[in-house]
Amino acid sequence: MRIILCYGDSNTWGYNPLTQERLSIHDRWTGVLADQLGGDYRVIEEGLNGRTTVWDDPIEEFRNGKEYLMPCLLSQKPLDLVVLMLGTNDLKKRFSVSAQDIANSIGVLVMIIQRSGAGANDSAPKILLIAPPVVGKLTGFAEMFEDGFEKSQKFSDYYRQIADLYDCEFLDAGQVIKSSELDGIHYEADQHMKLGHALAALVKEIL
Repeated sequence: MRIILCYGDSNTWGYNPLTQERLSIHDRWTGVLADQLGGDYRVIEEGLNGRTTVWDDPIEEFRNGKEYLMPCLLSQKPLDLVVLMLGTNDLKKRFSVSAQDIANSIGVLVMIIQRSGAGANDSAPKILLIAPPVVGKLTGFAEMFEDGFEKSQKFSDYYRQIADLYDCEFLDAGQVIKSSELDGIHYEADQHMKLGHALAALVKEIL
């Protein structure tokens, strides 16, 4: 059985912008991915609302993705693939970081995974780096994510550079899905479905 860890934020957790609750397991992209891959694969969901790449959030505690990454990898080893999709929460005004810095922060996480020994026989698991889609029309999150749209437009190019630098697999999610117009940040159920199907095809190629 191939083991896949999906490490991300609320869009990996399955936050529904329509209800502000969690999508059902078969409606969020991780569940769609698992359904499409079948019984020869195990998909581990590790999504946390508000998770950042490397930043400590002064308002919401325990959201630093770097701090939990290694314990997560070691507790779930051996892993064949880590699907990494973070960066949207780094766009929050409170962090005041550029799109390039966010991509470089993703690079820090990639290096942790590559040095973790969390793959088979203490090897490095493969990594699929996903660039989040561009932020949509911000409503209630407009002040929190001020300037986020402009920064998110640069994610695709910067993340691709990181993937090339560290020899990772790469997917630009913006070529597959779009952020909801309900809040500009999260994905509606139909977009989760699209992402799950696209990832299933890509994962089968990678593994």
